[in-house]
Amino acid sequence: MTILVTGATGSVGRLLVDELLTAGAPVRALTNHPARAALPDGVEIAHGYLGKPATLPAALAGVDSVYLAPLPAYVDDFVRCAQDAGVRRVVVLSGEPAEYEAHGDPSTWHYYRIERAIEAGGFEWTFLRPGQFMNNTLDWAESIKTSGVVRTPYAGAVQTPIDLGDIAAVARVVLLDETFTGQKLMMSGPEGLTAPEQVEHISAAIGRELKYEELTPQAYLDRLAPLIGLETARWLLDGFRMMAEHPMTPEPTVAQILGRPACPTANGPAPTPTPSAESSPRLDG
Repeated sequence: MTILVTGATGSVGRLLVDELLTAGAPVRALTNHPARAALPDGVEIAHGYLGKPATLPAALAGVDSVYLAPLPAYVDDFVRCAQDAGVRRVVVLSGEPAEYEAHGDPSTWHYYRIERAIEAGGFEWTFLRPGQFMNNTLDWAESIKTSGVVRTPYAGAVQTPIDLGDIAAVARVVLLDETFTGQKLMMSGPEGLTAPEQVEHISAAIGRELKYEELTPQAYLDRLAPLIGLETARWLLDGFRMMAEHPMTPEPTVAQILGRPACPTANGPAPTPTPSAESSPRLDG
């Protein structure tokens, strides 16, 4: 039966399309820009976007399983359309924050909102909960290029960056193996790293000496809030604080499911498509 990949020209989704196609699975890719998607031959293209619910009935017709990119504002529309289409299974790209969102204020739910909606919708489900994406460090590129300095709050915050290719590979296995139904899979890279340690890896990779500077929480908010809004900036800052108070430790999930080690930061992240409106949001800053 056909598998629909939503966010198919976004970060994880585009890599997942290739994973499923290589495995011989029938793939339908949901994209808002089919002309420039550059999807491989053999992939059925559905013109649409999760944020445009009117496009979903046609995209979901005849679909058995869905890889669902996270877009909380429209998850109820997706559930309704997927139920009407008879979708059986949904594999959700959630996130590590869903674990603590579940015990907090419902008005702040993001990933947990998606998880609850899918559970309540009566689908067979699996939730993928990665932490920080390894390629989030690309946000530092301009600062590295112009000044050779990386600035973040909470220098002691320990993250476990995960490669997008590993997330896509796990998603492929889970979509094709129903024994993972009903599981919430915490995922990470193979090592815990602070921001200064990540900067050291980048410095070694590019052959250029870089400097790390710790920002105060207020300085971080002052820099970021004008760009992404105060609420989102505070959410990201709170994530850094929590990882300083409760350092993340590597999860064995990727190695257990794929039968190989997770990609380390020193190897560099998998290449990613040009960001689009369909890209999955980055996790944990």
